[in-house]
Amino acid sequence: MSTSTKRCYYETLEVERTADDSVLKSSFRKLAMKFHPDRNPGDDTSEVKFKEINEAYEVLKDKDKRAAYDRYGHAAFEQGGGAGFGAGFASSFSDIFEDLFGMAGQRGRGGRERGADLRYNMEITLEEAFGGKTAQIEIPVSVTCEACSGIGAKAGTKPKTCSTCGGAGRVRQSQGFFTLERTCPGCQGRGQMIEDACPACAGQGRVTRERTLSVNIPPGVEDGTRIRLAGEGEAGVRGGPPGDLYIFLSLAQHQFFQRDGADLHCRVPISMVTAALGGEFEVPTIEKAKTKVKVPAGTQSGRRFRIASKGMPVLRSRQMGDMYVQVVVETPQNLTKKQQELLAEFDKLSSGNTQPESEGFFAKVKDFFGNRAS
Repeated sequence: MSTSTKRCYYETLEVERTADDSVLKSSFRKLAMKFHPDRNPGDDTSEVKFKEINEAYEVLKDKDKRAAYDRYGHAAFEQGGGAGFGAGFASSFSDIFEDLFGMAGQRGRGGRERGADLRYNMEITLEEAFGGKTAQIEIPVSVTCEACSGIGAKAGTKPKTCSTCGGAGRVRQSQGFFTLERTCPGCQGRGQMIEDACPACAGQGRVTRERTLSVNIPPGVEDGTRIRLAGEGEAGVRGGPPGDLYIFLSLAQHQFFQRDGADLHCRVPISMVTAALGGEFEVPTIEKAKTKVKVPAGTQSGRRFRIASKGMPVLRSRQMGDMYVQVVVETPQNLTKKQQELLAEFDKLSSGNTQPESEGFFAKVKDFFGNRAS
């Protein structure tokens, strides 16, 4: 193709001339995957575009070549002005090889695939999170088939080497001036073929069974904590290694406490008389004991009292959080006539010292409207 008919490299990669390396690479990967011959079998147009894309990227990703192209255009690489694209093409293609074939190498020789990881959701109480526990769970998992010992072949038979790939699990295919290696279509990368499948597992080498497992939950776990049980996931295909089991913990809502890290919070309603005159009350702790909270006279609603080291344990340490008790002054309801009269008498006898906050607030309100009137 002559320089007069060649498309601008920037147009080929669908980028601006000011595009940086990351933009160039991103656009190249997207276009190369779109027009790759393996994704467009028999499409000659896609193959041509694929080569144009790689040629453009091979020049623009190189600082010196890009500078020469920006100054002289395609003429910079005529008559030996630039290195051939054959060797460079392989390096460009390697940038997208993992995207195109990244999943192909997960099977081991002989078809021994690693089993899948499993997830189990478990809800525990706040008390169980405080003290820790050992829980028994039952889960359906894939285990190695005993009938065939995990190989997938019927008793008395063995898998045979795949004739397509010779047991390698991968085959090579020429694609113009380069060679692609891909998963063998005959054995799907296993390297072996099973002619007589085990009837117990249908050739998979594993069957589903209920399994009882013991899970150790340490003190101090939080909502969303993940516990990994290595090797307790699905059995691998045809003797492959097993996956892992992940236990995801969630904490049930508690009737008294709300948790904030290692600290616990609770709200306790107290009477107006207790708040005014002072007193004390008992509250439960997370370890199901009791502790007293002393309320000084004149306590306002919303005040918090801290009880040190009565919160949750910090995971894998000897530290303890604190417990915070917030009092809420309860307004009396359903008063008798006598109680109403006594409160009315109390209100008449009240001075500015008994309710300084409210009286101070309304004094400011009065001044505010007074200033606006003036």
